[in-house]
Parts: sequence; structure tokens; C-alpha cells
Amino acid sequence: MAQPFFRFKQFTIRHDRCAMKVTTDACLFGAWCAEALRSGPPVELLDIGTGTGLLSLLIAQQCDVRIDAVEIDPEAEAQAAENIAAAPFGAIRIIGGDILATPLPQYGAIVSNPPFYESEIEPEGGARSIAHHSGGLRWAPLFAFLKAHLKESGTAFLLLPYKRRGDLARLLQEQDLSVQAVATVHPTPGHEAARLMVRLGHESATVQEEVIYIKEGDGYSPRFVDLLRPYYLYL
Repeated sequence: MAQPFFRFKQFTIRHDRCAMKVTTDACLFGAWCAEALRSGPPVELLDIGTGTGLLSLLIAQQCDVRIDAVEIDPEAEAQAAENIAAAPFGAIRIIGGDILATPLPQYGAIVSNPPFYESEIEPEGGARSIAHHSGGLRWAPLFAFLKAHLKESGTAFLLLPYKRRGDLARLLQEQDLSVQAVATVHPTPGHEAARLMVRLGHESATVQEEVIYIKEGDGYSPRFVDLLRPYYLYL
């Protein structure tokens, strides 16, 4: 049985009551977001589908932010609240409910690890289906939400499956949003790309592109270590 928690240097994530557990992809994504945000001015941030609260805590550790973390599943909402209450930092407010039915302001930054597989056959219902598939939030309304709730100079960050990059391009065009940075994530140099980490906004910019390998040789890649060293216990 997997451990019911994941311990970082400055906080612990308990995930035994959440459908989606702590993953390497999510940790890398949160660290990538934090790197982009920590050099900027203070910002109000929205975490869509916070789950365990992982992304909010990864960002709050390094950045001057006030965070609204929204979660539709009551069990995950309760566990996120416990994880955040036990952490030693961060102004993070948990909001239970559906973002599409919750009055929310505009934000300077939005982060989300949205459902991956809405165009594929879904498993039977339940919290994991909502979290990992399309039961809770489809991509089209998500991108429309980003357009409406992202400030003019704001940035949104998404973790997406690489194979859905065509859907990403189409939805960005429909909502008149622009990619500002993209990281293509490979498990190793010998594996095909698995994930895209994307930064986007209303304003067009020269796209910053990079390729990140999670592992190289016998260990983590230098770029992965650089991003995760503030968090992982043994880096």
C-alpha cells in the first residue's frame, strides 16, 4: 500500500482521501510555476482543482502570493484544508465548489492541472474520474474561464498531456490567448514527450521554449534537480 503522505522539506501532503495522489509531474509543474512567479510582484492567484493543495503550497513556499484554491470534491477539499493549515507559510483560502458556478474575481495568475482525457473512453464514475478525466471540468469552458478571469497582464499555467497539443492550439485561438512559455517534459531522453507545461496570457510575447527530462543517466536531470531542490528532501 502506498504511503498516505508525501513529505517535502517544508511541508507534508497527505493524500489518502484524495482521488489524485502526489505525482512527479505535478511536483515539477508546481516548481516550474513558482520559478516564473517568484521574481515578479505580489499577485493574487487562483488554483483550479487544487486536490491536495499541492500546487498552492509549492508556489506559496517561494512566492509572494495570496491564493484562492478551489476544489469541487468535498473529501479533497477537506484534505487540502488540513494540508494547508499544517504548513508554515502562505495566505491560502480553500473554496469548495465548481469554478463555473462560483463568483470569482479576476486574478494576476491562475494555475491548473486540468482533466486529461475528455476525448477518450472514461472509466466508471467517482472522484478519480472527475479528477483525471472530464467528469468535472471540460477544456472548452476552462479556457473560456481563463479568458474571463485572467487580468490583462496576468499569466495562466497549465499542465497538459503532450498528445493533446492540437486541442491546446485550437482553444487558444478560439479564446484569443497566447502561449508565452512552454516546457516539453520527457521521462528520459530516450522516451517520447509525455507532458506540456504551458504559460499563457492575453498578451503576445516571444515564446520561451525548453525541453525538460525528468531523469538522465542514473538520477534526476540537472534541470529537474534545480527546480525541485527547494522541495525534495534528498536533493
